[in-house]
This record gives sequence, structure tokens and C-alpha cells, in this order.
Amino acid sequence: MTHLRWGILATGGIAHAFTSDLMANDFSVQAVGSRSADKAKAFADEFGIPHAHGSYEELVADPEVDIVYVATPHPMHAEDAALVLNAGKHVLVEKPFALNRREAQGIAELAASKGLLAMEAMWTRYLPHMSRIREILASGALGEVRTVMADHCQDLPDDPGHRINALELGGGSLLDLGIYPISLTWDVFGEPLTIQSHATFKEAGADATVATIFGYDAGRMATTISASDTRGPVTASILGTDGRIDIDPWWFTPTSFRVYDTDGAVTEEYTSEGRVTGRGMHFQALEAERLIAEGRTDGDILPLAQTVGIMGTLDEIRDQIGLSYPGE
Repeated sequence: MTHLRWGILATGGIAHAFTSDLMANDFSVQAVGSRSADKAKAFADEFGIPHAHGSYEELVADPEVDIVYVATPHPMHAEDAALVLNAGKHVLVEKPFALNRREAQGIAELAASKGLLAMEAMWTRYLPHMSRIREILASGALGEVRTVMADHCQDLPDDPGHRINALELGGGSLLDLGIYPISLTWDVFGEPLTIQSHATFKEAGADATVATIFGYDAGRMATTISASDTRGPVTASILGTDGRIDIDPWWFTPTSFRVYDTDGAVTEEYTSEGRVTGRGMHFQALEAERLIAEGRTDGDILPLAQTVGIMGTLDEIRDQIGLSYPGE
């Protein structure tokens, strides 16, 4: 498959990580855009990118760009995705897809009206070990899947000026960290019927720890916990009547897992070693390019309707714990 020509919108840490993986896996990165011409040039020089633009508007207008990766802070995602789509370009939007469900739905409707691909950059969904886990679940090897448990707890800076603590940037543990285990529960069970949430907060108002219990039909349930002020195991487990899957740290990155039967014997052991070049963020780009090559504007691994639904789940959690962002 001939690679599309990528544009990178913004030049922060996640843009560096994504672009590094694209370059390491022979993708075509044609342009970068920043609100600072100097930052755009420095980024372009670092990666050998042909075009550096001193504004996002110039980037999306570049005729040599087919698809744009949006890597701005959370509250800017909807506006920047709309900028890309209105320029007639496909868009991959860094997670969380937007700040809330309303914004996510707006992006989805705009993409549909333009006949373009809009996709959430939830890179975990596209990693080889997660693809294998979905195969195992589909095979029925675990029997009736009953429970999902996952955490994403890190000990991050408490500085009120740090992005993770800045409410005006959508900071806090839920949108930055919690979205990973919550997306996993959607991957396995779909939309929860019931949601229970509890949280603690930092002095500046950002959520520090968020715990959830999701309920589904037939007594199935999922538990998640995210935290920005305590380090956790960062593991995940999927439990069924005939066995379980334990995913090693860091479960949402290229890692290993084991499948156990009800007697505790290992029936399969999987490792990502040798299967991933770089961090593994390019698999989502590969999927985006495959869909576009097939003339599709949505995928099966993470359909856009599910992305919008996940934002709705995050909205309900925020309502329950009393978390809002400036300007909402």
C-alpha cells in the first residue's frame, strides 16, 4: 500500500512520539504546522520533514498533505479537527477525541458531511497484543466473559502549572489516564448500562484519582481506576467462566499477556517483543491509511460512534464527581 502524506498539527511531546514512530516505519510525513514558525522549523529539521508552516491554517492548506494528525491540548481538538476537515483533509485526532460528547458528535457529523475519515488516536486498540486478545475473546476460549479490571495510575507532578493539573487544558487523571482503561471496557463490553464513580481532587481543582464501576446486562461488570498522584501496577485482566487474561504492565503499550484456564494453568503466552518497531503508535496510522485506501470513512476496531459514546461515558463520570472545564 502506498503511504498517504501526513501533516502534523502541533509540536509537543505526543507529536514527537507519533512522528518518531511514523518515520521509523517508513511513513511519509510531508509537513508540520505550529503557531510558532520557529517551533515548526525545529520540528521539521529534527525529522527531516519537507515543509514547516507557521500556522495551522497554512498546514491544512498544504496541497501535499492528505491526512493530518491533531496533537493539540484536549480543549482544542474539536476546533482543530474542524479546521482539517473543512480543508478537505482526513484527520486522526489525539485522544481524548474531544472535551465532551457534544464536541465529539460535532466532529463526527462534519466528517460525515465531507465524506472524510475522522478517527480517534486511541493507539492501544491497534497494537498487536490487543488484536490477539480480541481474537481470543471472539473464539470463546474464556467462556462467558464476566469482568474487566484495569488501572492507569501514575505519580505525576503536582505543580499547578503542569499540563496534567491545568483544568483550562482539560487536565486531570480522567481524560489523560482514565480514558485508556475506560476505552478497554468499551472494547470488551460496549456501552455500560450503569455507571458509578468516585474521585479525589488536587488543590487546584483537577481530578487526582477517579474510580468507576460499570454495570452491563447478565451481571457483567467492569472496574477502572486512574490516578495522577499515585503509581499503580498499570495492569489489566479480563475474567471469564472458563479462564482469564492477565495483561502485564504497561498494559496499554506493546507488552505481554497470559491466558489461564480455571485451574490456573497457562494455555497461551504472548509477547510483543520483535513485533513492534518503536513505540507502536504507527499501527493506528496504518489502519487509517488502510481504511482510506478502501474508500471507507470509518473502521471496525474503533468506530466513530463508539468514540462519541466513550466521550458520553466520560461526561457522565464528570457529572457524578462534579468535574467541569472552563468554557464548557
